[in-house]
Amino acid sequence: MTWSDDLQLQWTDFSGKPTDGTTVVAVTASGLSFGFSTKMTETQLVDYTAFVDAHFYPDKSWYIKEKANQIILDHERLHFDITELHARKFKKRIAQTKFDLRISDQMERIHYVINDELRQMQQKYDNETNHSQNVEKQKEWQQFIKLQLDKLSYYK
Repeated sequence: MTWSDDLQLQWTDFSGKPTDGTTVVAVTASGLSFGFSTKMTETQLVDYTAFVDAHFYPDKSWYIKEKANQIILDHERLHFDITELHARKFKKRIAQTKFDLRISDQMERIHYVINDELRQMQQKYDNETNHSQNVEKQKEWQQFIKLQLDKLSYYK
């Protein structure tokens, strides 16, 4: 599933199987995909087009029905929004980069850095909210991510 403003994840979207012996109630599997095409001569990059998307993977996402609630669903939804935030950051960095004949390496480097930043933010989010248990921190994160998405709305 590709992120969009009007997509709100529901528990029915989480079709994966919970990990045995887990201590968490739900897992959101999401990530970035990107691609690009180029027009080049032997000596220069003439033009390129690129795309970046944030995806949710239903078959790798799961929840424990007996323990799930709206607070946890909102927490999981924000994980997907954080992925979209990094898709926009990726698009912005592409737009700000002066690519050359090494565009493939340059794109991969941006992708690597963005994925690392995404992983770190997802961990920080879970740590600070205690996986949704800290309701006050959860609200702070929701406001913060909404603001960041709005700031980068040009890169939707």
